[in-house]
Amino acid sequence: QVQLVESGGGLVQPGGSLRLSCAASGSIFSINTMAWYRQAPGKQRELVAGITSGGSTNYLESVKGRFTISRDNAKNTVYLQMNSLKPEDTAVYYCNVRGVRYYSGRFTSDAWGQGTLVTVSS
Repeated sequence: QVQLVESGGGLVQPGGSLRLSCAASGSIFSINTMAWYRQAPGKQRELVAGITSGGSTNYLESVKGRFTISRDNAKNTVYLQMNSLKPEDTAVYYCNVRGVRYYSGRFTSDAWGQGTLVTVSS
C-alpha cells in the first residue's frame, strides 16, 4: 500500500514562505490526483489545493495567488509552495492521494499522510 511522507512544516512569520513536500512510496504505476488539505483545531478539514495527473489545479479561494501546488510524477511527489503566509494559514497540513495504481494491478482509492504542522506567527 502507498505510504505518504510529508515534510517542510514549521514556524514562519506573517508574510514568509514555506514549501511542503509529500512523497508517495511503493510500487506505484500512477496517481490520479494529489492534494493538500489542512485542519485547524476545532475546525473541519478543508481542501487547500489539488492537482490532477495532467497538471490541472484548483485552489481554496483564500489561498489563490499565494499558494502553488505542483507535482513530479517521476518521483511521485507533490509540493505546496506557500508564499505571503498569514496567521489564518496556521493548521496541520495533510497530503492526500486518490486513484493510486500499482504495477501489481492493485488499486488504492484514497490515502492520507500523517500531517505536518504549519504555524504562522510573529
